[in-house]
Amino acid sequence: MDGTITQTNQLIFDSFNFIAERYLKKKLTPTEIVSLFGPPESGALQTMLGYENIEVILEEYHKFYEEKHNELATLYLGIREILKFIKDKGIIVALFTGKGRLSTDITLREFGIEKYFEMVVTGDDVEKYKPSGNGIQKILDKFSLNPSNVLMVGDAVSDILAARETGVRVASVVWDSYGKDKVLLMEPDHLFYSVVEFEKWIQQNI
Repeated sequence: MDGTITQTNQLIFDSFNFIAERYLKKKLTPTEIVSLFGPPESGALQTMLGYENIEVILEEYHKFYEEKHNELATLYLGIREILKFIKDKGIIVALFTGKGRLSTDITLREFGIEKYFEMVVTGDDVEKYKPSGNGIQKILDKFSLNPSNVLMVGDAVSDILAARETGVRVASVVWDSYGKDKVLLMEPDHLFYSVVEFEKWIQQNI
């Protein structure tokens, strides 16, 4: 979701720094925040703060995330049309994100795109986090899909690794990737630098 269909990286960075400045009295760099990614927000905040009991802090995080959503987050121009085009073709569209369930639901609701996904798997729904392919496997199992008929679209190295673990093809999109250089070194099956470029490919190949 983040960096692929939604421009939410700044919202995420600001949400983590809201907590960091409040409890650690300092601001983290984007690189420091990205290093926490893997588990959903609950696990990332535990790592950042160094203690387990974060229920109240997690509520504060989600409150800030929701209140600042419309100010700091956008849906990439053209993404809604791509989702509708694929959906209208009768193709199964599922979402696998490392975000937690609550922040995922907030973003899907705020952008009004829940209807395009037949299944949503979040970091709260898996036994192993990205770069594990556990989330992709859940989608494959749910719809009895042959991996060779599935395309994973993502912006991070972890997406490539998850796709390869499960045997699905991967299209890396780097229009807002915080790990662009590393993604390029991974040689994904397909690579797209803009939403327009990806949209043209989708229209020609579906």
